[in-house]
Amino acid sequence: MSIINGVSRRYLLKSGAVMGGALAMPYAFSRSAAAQSGTQTVNFQTSWLIGGNQLGEIVAKHLGYFEEEKLDLVITPGGPNIDGVAMVASGQAVVGQTSSSPSIMLARSQNIPISCFAVCGQKHPYSYFSLPSNPVRTPADMVGKRIGIQIAGGQVLLNSILRANGIPEDDIEVVPIGFDFVPLISGQVDAISGWATSIRSLKALGPDYITMGLWDNGVRLYALPYYATTETLETKDETLTAFLKAAARGWGYAYENPEKSVEIMIAQYPDMGFDLVNEIETAKVQLSYVFNERTKELGWGTMDPTIWQEQIKQQADLKQFTGAAPTVEMISTDAILKATEAVRPKLG
Repeated sequence: MSIINGVSRRYLLKSGAVMGGALAMPYAFSRSAAAQSGTQTVNFQTSWLIGGNQLGEIVAKHLGYFEEEKLDLVITPGGPNIDGVAMVASGQAVVGQTSSSPSIMLARSQNIPISCFAVCGQKHPYSYFSLPSNPVRTPADMVGKRIGIQIAGGQVLLNSILRANGIPEDDIEVVPIGFDFVPLISGQVDAISGWATSIRSLKALGPDYITMGLWDNGVRLYALPYYATTETLETKDETLTAFLKAAARGWGYAYENPEKSVEIMIAQYPDMGFDLVNEIETAKVQLSYVFNERTKELGWGTMDPTIWQEQIKQQADLKQFTGAAPTVEMISTDAILKATEAVRPKLG
């Protein structure tokens, strides 16, 4: 998974309309069935295939938490040819979730009216991995090293961590790579970028690989932010409140019952080829990024305006905004968090 590049509003609306044809029939059927049962259909658009990133929502749907809120949740997976922001911006999905917070900032800088109302991943798992024989434990250790990155979003993240630590870009060698860790194993690079939740792939590095995360080294991005259009936030706030209540309960259950939650996910999606042991290991790592000291104090889904401001400045310094830099108020709102304060589990 990588950060989604910003695109124009015209492109988003056009691509959303094109994709709508394929989704129109099942969505209409679900909406009709929901109407008959007195519930409201909520299309939840992600930016990736079904998996552990939706563990809380999958569990909440299975346990009836969304049904209790009078919602019929439809999880719509994304993928390389599906732009989740387009689906939400064009009105074909009520709620969206993207892999990384910069996507929301870049969209708002291009006048795409979306805003974040909660954050699932309190700390971003994007990291740099190295081997004990040639460790990269701090950004300073990158100097003179060959760093493997996925160019699409990896270059911006690499520039972010270098700038945050006062390291000139010319002090390292960038090596374009794919999405596996073979270049590190074969010695083509000294460190390689990826997600700390990619447990299956990381096993190839052996048990003693070294992780250097963005978050702990000056680049505090959020992962898995929930967003909606500003119109939806204004006119369907009760729907979003109900959605977040159910999702919060689902993630709380997953935190306290990771093994059972993974079993539920595999049972609900038997054709995805999930491996039980691997998914349990992945879920436990994933949950360590979802719940921490802040969620223990303020509840699951919380977000900090100070951290949002840091992100805006970093993106602006790297000249990532094609339009004016958005404000914290443009990219986030705490209204739904306040409305769900009593329900969101305080765990960590």
